Order: sequence, then structure tokens, then C-alpha cells
Amino acid sequence: MITFARHRLSNGLVVLHHYDSATRMVALNLLYNVGARDEDPGHTGLAHLMEHLMFTGSRNAVNFDTPLENAGGKNNAFTTVDMTNYYDVLPAQNIETALWLESDRLLSLNLAPESINVQKSVVIEEFKQTHINRPYGDVSHLLSALAFTKHPYRWPTIGISTDHIADVPHEVIAQFYQRNYAVNNLILCVSGNISESDTLRLVEKWFGDIEPRDVPHKTLPEEPEQTAPRHLEVTRDVPQNVIFRAYHMGKRMSEQYPAADILSDILSNGTSSRLYQKLMLGTDLFTDISCSVSGTLDPGLFYIVARLSPETSFAIAAEAVDSELDRLQSEGVTDYELEKYVNKHIAVDAYQNVGYANVAKLLCAFEQMSSAELINTEPDSYGSLNRDDILLAASQILRPENCSTLLYHASGN
Repeated sequence: MITFARHRLSNGLVVLHHYDSATRMVALNLLYNVGARDEDPGHTGLAHLMEHLMFTGSRNAVNFDTPLENAGGKNNAFTTVDMTNYYDVLPAQNIETALWLESDRLLSLNLAPESINVQKSVVIEEFKQTHINRPYGDVSHLLSALAFTKHPYRWPTIGISTDHIADVPHEVIAQFYQRNYAVNNLILCVSGNISESDTLRLVEKWFGDIEPRDVPHKTLPEEPEQTAPRHLEVTRDVPQNVIFRAYHMGKRMSEQYPAADILSDILSNGTSSRLYQKLMLGTDLFTDISCSVSGTLDPGLFYIVARLSPETSFAIAAEAVDSELDRLQSEGVTDYELEKYVNKHIAVDAYQNVGYANVAKLLCAFEQMSSAELINTEPDSYGSLNRDDILLAASQILRPENCSTLLYHASGN
């Protein structure tokens, strides 16, 4: 059981606190409720660019990293389609350094043209390394655009193209910062060896007088139900042929999600999983096959990725995968399979709650999804699953008309 306290300051800032006496450190996690889904279709990649710009200094701290490192700390950040998350870890007695730095860049970030141009170049280089020059790097672009036609999930976090990053005007960046980087659009968690009273006192000192902003209500277009299979084929200079499939599924907080999550494990998690036993050990058609779920705030995707052996055709590979999916739906899953993968999930979940820094990140994420209490109660939703729940999820998700398929040809095959 993870114990924590929740407070909301008068300016709307949500503060979470978790005390951990087993460490002499603290983690400060800040989740801004803004991600790639909040971008304009003409200016994608902006949330990720903004993450980089948050490290360019602010009015009273011309360099973010140096003061934190001098206080014995380290930091990092990441952006997803749903959020932008920053975290600092440092000795408990030096927490004010992190609070000062975070409050200052929230209030008065350096958005000088020269800083923006430098970070644009950095992000464009990252785009090239991870999505243009890397084998299979464009899969997220191709598959997202194939599976989604209306919802902003149709582009990846990095953005649609490098032009979107290079050409975004200064005023658009400034407006994005002002609109989304607001104290009332932020969840802040302090986890570690610091009392609740000291946490509140220091957070109030550094964030309490920051004025809230008018954060616009986010009304995103709903993705229409997919009623027919979608297909795309590309040829690239890559090592092997791969089938990428994306099936629409419920959002992270839907009733369907736990069953879909366990379904993906039953199919491909470990050497005793269905697809490994039947298709990897039972045939020589594949070199690897995996399943996963996106777990997004809005309805997301259930993925199947199958890497083909050199002599395997796409048609034979697809038939083999479909045969196993049909078999699961016709025969169902066993009590042993369900118990094994539910227990495995709960064990992994418990392991993630061991470290104070992980707890800080998870508390913020659950608070954004619904409420931080889920860190303790969500395992119950997995433990209460039965075989019919898994079968229902499979029948709802693994339908041909609900599937978008990307056939990725290796140019030498």
C-alpha cells in the first residue's frame, strides 16, 4: 500500500506527497497536462520541442542543469501523446533548488529566438536519427496515420515532419507555452525523505503566488469507428519483412483495458505465451512476434508486430497469425494462463512501486488519468478478471474490420 497525501493550492496546483524514510533523497515530478494530442495539425511536434525549450534557462536561472547538479541532483523529461513529464532527483536537504528552478521556468522561460533556433536544430537532428535514418523509424508515422483519421493520435509525438519543427513561428511557440504551461495545468509530486508539512510549506513558497491561467477546455475530435480493414505496403532498406498491425481498443481508463492488457501478455509475453509456443517454436515462419497496448488517455491501439523469416511470405505469415487469434477466440484461455499472467502483472506493478522516484512518476500519471488512488486499487481490476473478460476483449478488438495493417517490405526480399 502506497500512502500519499493530496492537496490543491488556491491557484489550482495539485500537490501529491509520499514519504519514504528508506532514502535520504527526494524526487520532484511535474506532469503538465499537455502532449502531442494538444497540437494543431499544422504545427505538430510542438509539445516535444517545448520540452527541450524548458531546459534553455529562465529569468533567474540562465542555466537549468548546473544549479541542480551543484546541489547533487539530476533531471530528465519525456513527452508522450498525452503528457509532458519532468523530474528532478536530489538530496532532500536541497529540494528548494529544484523547486526554485521549476517555478522560475514555469513563470519566465527563456524563449529568445537564438534559444529556439538551437533547440529546433536539436529536435530536427533527433527526428532524423530516430525516424528517418533508423530502420523502421517511420513505422509510427505510417501506422498512426493509417489507424487514425480524425483524432490527433494520427501523428506521433516527434511530429509529422521536420518542416513542422523548422517552420513553427516564434509566436506560436510562445502561445503554446502560455496556454499549456500553467500552474493550474500541472500535477506536482514530491516523494522521498521529506515531511508532508515541509513539502507544503516549500511548494507554497515557490509556487503559491503563481497566478493561474485560462487553460482552454480540450475538445478533441472523436475517432470514428473503423468498419473496414485498412492496408498499406512500403518498401525500405531494412533487414527483414515485418507485419505491423494496429487494432482499435478502449482508453487507459476503460473497463476493457485490463483485459486487453492481459490478452496481449497471454499472446506474447515470454516463452510460454501462445504466439511464442505456436509460431516461434512450432514453426520457422517468424524470428520474433509481440503484442502490446498503447494505454492512452483516449481510445488507443492494440499492436501485433511479426518479424518474418527470409523465406516466409506475407500471406502465409498473416494466415498463421490469424489462425492463432481465431483459436484463442474459439477455445478461450485457460485458468492457468489467466492466473499466471495476472499474477505476473501484479508482481511487476508492485516492483515499480518500490522506488520513491517511480512512485512520484506513477502518482502523477494516475492523477492525470483519474486519481492517484489507482496506484493502490488498479491491481484489483486485474485480480478480478475472469476468462470471459479476456474472451470478450479479444472478440471486440481482434476483428478484421477493426485492423490497420502495415506490410513493411525489405528491399532485398
